[in-house]
Amino acid sequence: MSGMRTAAVPQPPAVTLLAAAAGIMVTVAVAATTQRGLVQPGIALAFAAVITIGELIRITLPGEREAAPLGAAGALAYALLPAVGVERAEHDALQVIAVTAVAMMIGLLPHALAGRAPSMDYLARRMLSVGFGAILFRPIFESDSLDIGDHPLLLTGLMIVVALVTGVCDAMLAALVRASHTGAPYRPVLSNELHALAGIGSAIGATGMLIALATGVMKLWALPIFCIPLLLAQFSFRRYASIRATYLQTIRALSRVTEVGGYNEPGHARRVSRLALGIGRELGMNDRELLDLEYAALMHDLGQLSLTDPIPGGATVMCSPRQQRRIAELGAEVIRQTRVMESVAEIVAAQAAQYRRSDGVVDQSVPLASRIIKAANAYDDMVSGSPDPARQEHALSRLQLGTVYEYDPRVVDSLAGIVDRAAFVVL
Repeated sequence: MSGMRTAAVPQPPAVTLLAAAAGIMVTVAVAATTQRGLVQPGIALAFAAVITIGELIRITLPGEREAAPLGAAGALAYALLPAVGVERAEHDALQVIAVTAVAMMIGLLPHALAGRAPSMDYLARRMLSVGFGAILFRPIFESDSLDIGDHPLLLTGLMIVVALVTGVCDAMLAALVRASHTGAPYRPVLSNELHALAGIGSAIGATGMLIALATGVMKLWALPIFCIPLLLAQFSFRRYASIRATYLQTIRALSRVTEVGGYNEPGHARRVSRLALGIGRELGMNDRELLDLEYAALMHDLGQLSLTDPIPGGATVMCSPRQQRRIAELGAEVIRQTRVMESVAEIVAAQAAQYRRSDGVVDQSVPLASRIIKAANAYDDMVSGSPDPARQEHALSRLQLGTVYEYDPRVVDSLAGIVDRAAFVVL
């Protein structure tokens, strides 16, 4: 029996709605721009080139977030552009949307031909965010009654507000997509998205604003000059993501030691990890906490290697509390030897602890991640990846009974919801 994967399901209604809205917006913008022709085509082509290059070198950020920082900064700069030298920028919001959409398609074409096309929700979110920023800024800037272009402080303030609101809009759309896919509550997902996108989002916003402002003095030379720092930052992000992916693969390989040695059934660590991550997202854990949770879930049974005789089926849920604590502590000690994953070791060490003490009081010293692993591990010990509904129902019933002392009721409820939605299936 092998590990689990997310079932192939149709796109959630929210994602379909976003895609439809983005499609309609782009169609209207391209049609209008085609009918009247490009305004200031040289400027449009220069910004389109930046967006295209940005899409060509897009990256995947932690949390499987697709991003094109350079392309996003170029699109934002074009939306906020007041002038190029002494020439006032005359393009409207529809042209911003049309130029961005065409440039994105050109930049993404090589990825599509190589079988690495981005998801539909990524494209829809990018276009809606760009369109939102352009529709906010261009009408105000073009208004003759406000004449905001002659007031540098007001213009800069408006740019800052639009850049911030556009960033929040992007995070809200990203949270909507992720919540639709995972079934997690929207509010904690939004909080996580805001936190995750704060770093790269602030770099994109600052670069877009600097390009827009500097182009009035430096003309189009501002594009390459101010894109270089963001490009270097993007390469740093790519390197970090690569190192993190290698690290995770190493830990996944290490987690299979107990399976190869006959201490666990094949796929147990991966199934527990997937269930734990699903629960963690529903309960509002951020990316850093989810990463520690994933590491701890993958390595939660390392302590079994110290046993003289393997537990039948590796089911620690059948062991005595004392033996469970011993396995947890020995596993944590192995992890501590790395000297770089102390937080993960603490999670593993506390995975055998009861949710409530014997006096009925909740033990606040037990990390949420440990409570999640305790429930996910117990569930998989009893189900072993079986698709049999009766077996799954029996396991959930036992966990529900255990919420008196052993298990966190919130964790068990979340796990039950994941199982009910058939979010995990056996390969």
